[in-house]
Amino acid sequence: MLRSSLALFLPAVVGLALSSAATSAEAAPKKKYYFELAAVTAKPEVKADAAKNATPRVEAQVKKAFSAHPQLVALEGQPDWRTQTEPYRKFLKQKGVAAAYLVTVELTEASEEIQPMPDKPNSQRIVVRVALHMLGESIPAKTMGFTGDGQATIKVEVGKKIRDADREYAWAQASEAAVNDAMATVFKQLAVPQKKQ
Repeated sequence: MLRSSLALFLPAVVGLALSSAATSAEAAPKKKYYFELAAVTAKPEVKADAAKNATPRVEAQVKKAFSAHPQLVALEGQPDWRTQTEPYRKFLKQKGVAAAYLVTVELTEASEEIQPMPDKPNSQRIVVRVALHMLGESIPAKTMGFTGDGQATIKVEVGKKIRDADREYAWAQASEAAVNDAMATVFKQLAVPQKKQ
């Protein structure tokens, strides 16, 4: 009787220990990073009018993502990493920041198309595509840190006349989705343990 009770009890204890270990691994605090935006540019292949529409919207979404992401911190009073590398490294360590990156964003695609909707003669569709590439260089070392690609296609049904608000909405949504896609890729890379050299 005692042996059978013990046999039932042990798997329950082992299962409880395993589930609590998994929970504590998930609850482990995630590393904090600092991202500094260097520039948002467009590749030469991106048409000038599309680049003009996309660049400021992408820049706004990148800044918004940097300020809202739970693993990114804002820093104040830090030494200039360009001229004071060792004090800057010490500052990051004091603040509990795992790494800092200078981030460049390049628009690789930006386009707008108006499509007719044959089944709805009084409507048409704005199709906006945005694709971008993020490159993060570690600072102060200026070595390769990460890359991230993001893209989005947004289709917005509008009436016969396209309002500025319709166009603004489509570009803003495409920019936000592309930036979020790239940020997800970046943080997947940062979550992978780095090999020690």
